[in-house]
This record gives sequence, structure tokens and C-alpha cells, in this order.
Amino acid sequence: MDDRAENLLALEAILASLGQDLVAVRSGEAAVEAAEGGEFAVILLDVLMPGMDGFETAGRIKERSRPPDVPIIFLTAAGAEPEFTFRGYAAGAVDYISKPFDPWVLRAKVSVFVDLYLKDRQLRMLPELLPRLSAVEAAAAELSALTQARASAAPATGGTGATGATGALAAGLARLDGSIALLRQSLDGLGVREERPD
Repeated sequence: MDDRAENLLALEAILASLGQDLVAVRSGEAAVEAAEGGEFAVILLDVLMPGMDGFETAGRIKERSRPPDVPIIFLTAAGAEPEFTFRGYAAGAVDYISKPFDPWVLRAKVSVFVDLYLKDRQLRMLPELLPRLSAVEAAAAELSALTQARASAAPATGGTGATGATGALAAGLARLDGSIALLRQSLDGLGVREERPD
């Protein structure tokens, strides 16, 4: 959040290479509204704003955002006076950076919080993924049993029992393919890329 359009453009240019959705707002009220309506990895706030200042904005975001412990970094031209710094940390900030700042340092700090957010989201999704993984494992076990049944049925019946086993094998393969597709969709949703051999 910054009330000056040129500062927002500069921040967007600095952070664009992280490949994340950036939400730019120009008032404390708009920042609180955005925090209520979405989930954020990190929030950057200016301290000196007309109307609701950054400290009050941070307090309201902490009360209403999802999750309530969203990291807040203050960026300010107010300087590093102990009073402002103390108020920033008291408002729940994880960092307080005075302008002008090094864009590489800001990008690195934001990147750390983005990585932590993505890892946390992956952990929150695990309970949903585990039943799907269990379904894949069950289908694989069933497929293995059907393959063994097919191999032992063919010689004993002179090949006549193989047709039923082949149909059951095809059904098992279809269930396995469906489970694998669901698992891949879930992993894609988490941003996990499948490692493929060269």
C-alpha cells in the first residue's frame, strides 16, 4: 500500500520477477478490504498515509485477514526514528525498511515470505492429497494382483480364463489412470512439478 502511484509502479517493477500476483492499493481502507477478500504471502505498507496510517492499517489487517499472522513489512520515508520503528513492530510488522532502500534486498525479503507461504499452503493441502495417494496405492496393489491372476489363469485353462482377467486388468488400469490424473491435478494446483527423466 502506498498513496503515490509512482511508488506503486516502482514496487511492481522490483517484485515482478517473483512471478506472483501483486495487488496495489492506495489507501489503508483499500488494503484492509483486500486483506479481508484474499490470502497474501506478505503485505508491504507505507507508514505515512492520508486518513488511516500504516500502523492502524496493520492492526486492522491483523484482526481481519486470512491468515491473521500474514507478514507485514513497513516501507517508509518517515525514517528510522526509534518511535516509528517501535510502533511498526508493535503493530505486528516483521520488518521496517526506510526509504530509499536497496531493491535487491526488498526482493530477497519478499521472496523468503513467498516461499514460506507456498510451503505452508502445500502442508495445508496434504490432508486432501493423502486419500488420493492411498487410492493410487490401492489401485496399484489391485493391478498387481490381477496381473498375477492373469499369468496363473492362462496356462491352467489353456487361455480361456485369460479373457476375464484381461477385462479386470483393464478396469484396474482405468481406475489407476483416474487416480493418477487426480493426483497430478492436485500437485499442479500446489505448483509441484513432476520430475521427468532426461
